Amino acid sequence: MYDVGYQDIVNIDISEVVINQMRERNAHKRPKMSYLRMDMLQMDFQDAQFQVVLDKGTLDAILVDEEEATLQRVDRMFSEISRVLQVGGRYLCISLAQAHVVKKAVGYFSQEGWMVRVHQVSGSADGVAKQQFVLPVFVYVMTKFKKIPDTVLQILEICTEEQDRPVRVESAEQLIEAVKERQLYALLRSQLNKNPSASHVSLDLCDADAGKPRYTLHVVDNPSVKASRNNHFAIFIIPQGRETEWLFGTEAGRKQLAASAGFRRLITVALHRGQHFEGMEGIQAELSGKVMELAPPGLPAQQQVPFLSVGGDIGVRTIQHQDTSAMSGEYLIEDVKGDNMCYFRRLIFLSNRNVVQSEARLLSSAAPRGQKQRKKDKKKQRSGSTEAPTTSACQAIDRSYLCCEHHKAMVAGLALLREPELLPGAQLSVLVIGLGGGSLPLFIHDYFHQSHVEAVEIDPSMLEVATRWFGFSQGDRMKVHISDGLDYVAELAAAAAPAQYDVVMFDVDSKDPTLGMSCPPPAFVETSFLQKVRTILAPEGVFVLNLVCRDTLLKDSVLAALKEVFPLLYARRIEGEVNEILFCQQYPEGRLAAPELLETARTLERTLRRPGQAWDSSYVLSDMLKAVEIV
Repeated sequence: MYDVGYQDIVNIDISEVVINQMRERNAHKRPKMSYLRMDMLQMDFQDAQFQVVLDKGTLDAILVDEEEATLQRVDRMFSEISRVLQVGGRYLCISLAQAHVVKKAVGYFSQEGWMVRVHQVSGSADGVAKQQFVLPVFVYVMTKFKKIPDTVLQILEICTEEQDRPVRVESAEQLIEAVKERQLYALLRSQLNKNPSASHVSLDLCDADAGKPRYTLHVVDNPSVKASRNNHFAIFIIPQGRETEWLFGTEAGRKQLAASAGFRRLITVALHRGQHFEGMEGIQAELSGKVMELAPPGLPAQQQVPFLSVGGDIGVRTIQHQDTSAMSGEYLIEDVKGDNMCYFRRLIFLSNRNVVQSEARLLSSAAPRGQKQRKKDKKKQRSGSTEAPTTSACQAIDRSYLCCEHHKAMVAGLALLREPELLPGAQLSVLVIGLGGGSLPLFIHDYFHQSHVEAVEIDPSMLEVATRWFGFSQGDRMKVHISDGLDYVAELAAAAAPAQYDVVMFDVDSKDPTLGMSCPPPAFVETSFLQKVRTILAPEGVFVLNLVCRDTLLKDSVLAALKEVFPLLYARRIEGEVNEILFCQQYPEGRLAAPELLETARTLERTLRRPGQAWDSSYVLSDMLKAVEIV
């Protein structure tokens, strides 16, 4: 500071030895700088004597714990700093910013009405220095304001390493959390720079202005790949809207992707909705510096790191509608581009934004446009535009498309009703608990063309969403009841002559994220309620349940309850997912052996493929039952 022009500097230390050493070292080179032996807890300076007080780590050295005596010493130190500073002056404190230190400093000075800002000091460009000193260094900048009686003015800001201006935060807790995130990131970066990661590593990169997640990064190490100069490191940009696919959305999928790409470390990058991206080149420019901080050990100097994607673009995502349901919270409808230029419409609950609640495939012929417009769209897609072709609520839906594997398995399970060649024309009575976008009841309605389908949905907003955005409609053979599924089934079972359904399906999620079972809610699999389901199920009928349970003990108890009520129980695990489809029947003597079940499913599929009616040939319906097991 002295050498660049700040020469009116007074240095104090409690050690006489240190003071003498510094005087001797600087006597000739910096003659105007003064050194005084003094206790900072009781300084001899006049009030308001200084414009700046600089603390080079003393606060960290004193505030080693939160004992009462320690906190009292720190209060005396802060009081003295406040006394000797002028209004408008600044206390600059260099610190490693342990949580209790930040809490104390921010709490004290914000209560005094000072402006509080925490700066992260930019790291050294020297890679060796970075490795030797892992934790980031911070500077607290406390600006003294004249205190106004009976008011507490809190101005709290943070400026991180990559930000060019401070960001205002609302509370000391937010400031402490922001500092903690930078420290954890520094430790993670150091770990990844030294060794391959054996565990799953992910982090969010946030928008600098709004503080909302912009990118989610997953670091995937593949030590089995033999090292060469060009296969150390790559970045894979997941096209928008495809982050929920198995290959990109699961740890196993990402490991397979890394192995296929042939890199020792692959970072996958998911793009968050609600953000604007300037194509692949813009993302590369934005991320290049940050991803290099996560480079693997042994990366050659000046190595060019490739950015990869599917088809070379960043995909397309268009939010068509956003609203709030009193029961399900915030939700949105978005259109995304998938493989082979197909577009899909999705329902997303923002409380669980990485899960596709419902999905429908859009028919490309539904919105005819001029040849010139189509060429324009193709040009946009080649350039990596994030704009989708014009779509609307009235866009035609491909009703032959079942979006998820568990829906395909649930439909395949109808083969358990026997006589599959007659089923499509039989007057089946079907009850579906949980509507969502309506694709499952719609498929049954359309392909079992004499069936009568009733759907029960607790959230009236979902019926509106299904009708407006997913091509759902009611009619003589399709009815929706707005009711709690528990109450509806209980009322049916309590009737003098209970209804008898050939098929009862549960595809209803839990709104409580703390439970180990997200589908169905636990009350739906209690023995007393399952007895009511049996009451309304025809003797030869089938009860189909979509089970999503990560708690092993809870899952075992669910299976035990089902077996108690339904002695014949088949299970079909969905590969790559937590979902397990359970097919329940009342009489064990009706059990079908695996070959017989598969042949029945094949016959059902042949019968469902009626001439003149669309059919999704991307899967074989009978394959959905290949892995079925008797529980």
